[in-house]
Amino acid sequence: MARLSGMTGFARASGQLAQWTFIWELKSVNGKGLEVRFRTPPGYDALEQAARERAKATFSRGNIQASLTLSRDQSDGAIAIDTARLEGLIAASRDYVARGDVSPPSFDGLLAIKGVLRSEEEASEDDAEALHGAILVSFDEALAALNAARREEGAALSGILITVLDEIVAFREQAASLAVTRPDMIRDRFRAKLQDFLDSDIPEERLAQEAAMLAVKADIREELDRLTAHIDSARDLLAQGSPVGRKLDFLSQEFNREVNTLCSKSGDSELTRIGLALKAAVDQFREQIQNVE
Repeated sequence: MARLSGMTGFARASGQLAQWTFIWELKSVNGKGLEVRFRTPPGYDALEQAARERAKATFSRGNIQASLTLSRDQSDGAIAIDTARLEGLIAASRDYVARGDVSPPSFDGLLAIKGVLRSEEEASEDDAEALHGAILVSFDEALAALNAARREEGAALSGILITVLDEIVAFREQAASLAVTRPDMIRDRFRAKLQDFLDSDIPEERLAQEAAMLAVKADIREELDRLTAHIDSARDLLAQGSPVGRKLDFLSQEFNREVNTLCSKSGDSELTRIGLALKAAVDQFREQIQNVE
């Protein structure tokens, strides 16, 4: 049997590469579709597209907030001079100085130019690519942990939904037992009401015709048959496992429609009680499936 998956959960994964430490935190809540929002440090926006594709491959629904925290060990703050860049700037300035366009550049001024002084915090392209790859590996671990949390919630939801379906079946059987005796009840009630207004006895043929018309209008067997079909469909969907949340939501609307019709046809207190109990169970079913992926 496949497993249901919920849409709420939390996961955390961390990793380390050289002097860098990174932490992913993922929070997920229910949603009609899949939406992933990222909160990353400046300069790491390029990771978002690759991470979003990974999330889409794992989940089909839910609003997910992904936060990346990145830190570096500052114990070694060594600074290096990019000599090639420095020499290039000196060479480029010679012609301007010779023409008298500018004053000779000072050493302090050249060091202030961006890129001449480089700290170890500024990784090379290869280092940056390796760091990005490690961060994405950590993101995959966070996705796996979030998926496990959502599946754990799905297992709990599955148990609740099966219990609610069993309640709906029980109430449906109670309504079916009343449906068998309803024609006789309608005829007796119709006879008693007419007798209150008429002094003479009512011909049986006339009584049967009128009672039959009322019985047809109050017949709930069609609603009960459709309820049975919906119950079977719901059990099949639960057995399939996620993603079935949208289908279950649509099915809950069909449940609600049949129960409302059944209540509108109720002409006695017992069927009304059963109808209201059915409606409460259907509402509970619909509430729970809002968080099924």
